[in-house]
Amino acid sequence: MDLMQFIKEDFSRWQSFTIIPRPAMHVPGGVLELMPICDNEKYYTFKYVNCHPKNTLIGKQTVVATGQISEINTGYPLMFSEMTLLTALRTAATSALATDLMARKNACTLALIGTGAQSEFQVRGLQLVRDIKEVRFFDIDPNAMNKFEKNLRGSRLKLVRCKNAQDATMDVDIITTITACKGHVDVIKNDWLREGVHINALGGDTVGKTELESSILPRCRIVVEYFDQSFVEGEIQRLSRKKAKKLVNAELFELVNGSKSGRIDDKEITLFDSVGIALEDYSALRLTLKLSEKYNIGEELNLTPMITNPKDLISTINLGEINEGTFLSGVKPYIM
Repeated sequence: MDLMQFIKEDFSRWQSFTIIPRPAMHVPGGVLELMPICDNEKYYTFKYVNCHPKNTLIGKQTVVATGQISEINTGYPLMFSEMTLLTALRTAATSALATDLMARKNACTLALIGTGAQSEFQVRGLQLVRDIKEVRFFDIDPNAMNKFEKNLRGSRLKLVRCKNAQDATMDVDIITTITACKGHVDVIKNDWLREGVHINALGGDTVGKTELESSILPRCRIVVEYFDQSFVEGEIQRLSRKKAKKLVNAELFELVNGSKSGRIDDKEITLFDSVGIALEDYSALRLTLKLSEKYNIGEELNLTPMITNPKDLISTINLGEINEGTFLSGVKPYIM
């Protein structure tokens, strides 16, 4: 709940940030991304993150991430942090915030398509904003479904294991898609959707990767985080820029500040076309820094040279010990 509040606070200050679409390097088997953002009042943050869907075949995670927060008045780093777990937490908090602003107030049934590493976080996040009673779930990997069911056993939720995505999504109030398959895949079909459903489309988060049948989009009130990034990476990437501009009702900050509405009536189909943006990582790092200072969490390491004369950088090196094959004595590597 604290993280969701931090994200809400930061979206409400949207105009205070310098934001750019994240640069991405597409490589064989995945994508490598850097997500920078600058709060013009205090901090600069960035996150490095990847997505390699086939990693699980060799016992590695699909997504791993690290991040840094720095003060803007000096440029000095304040904290370097893991962000694999933080990414899962901030994604769940953001979709919970959007769901609270867009889903019907009486929504209580959830369909979850994709039961990978982030799935349980999504359920827990949505429970903060709606009285979720039943979760219908499906994944193409039976072991992932077993893991999901085991982790949520005893949660007082009615867990319904489904044979396919259609079985899971029929007659539910909220649909969350969070698959890793790279391609224009119709995970959800238009014919399956009933009036009043809210969709969190989270898995379509890079070029050439979508989860919804394209005919769904014109039926929806669509909200994105940041149009310039969503148009490249989200569900709306399959549209022309002109049509996407016309169909997108709002960016998330406009719902947060109340200038636009996430839902008009209970019959409307709403879609949060989420790709994840650097502002959400900024909020996660800002909260982590606050908690680390409050509870003295973490290890203090100096990753910048310690010098008395700012212009005498070479003094950090013992020139007399520089020999072939010898690491510079004044600079020590940190291995994680």
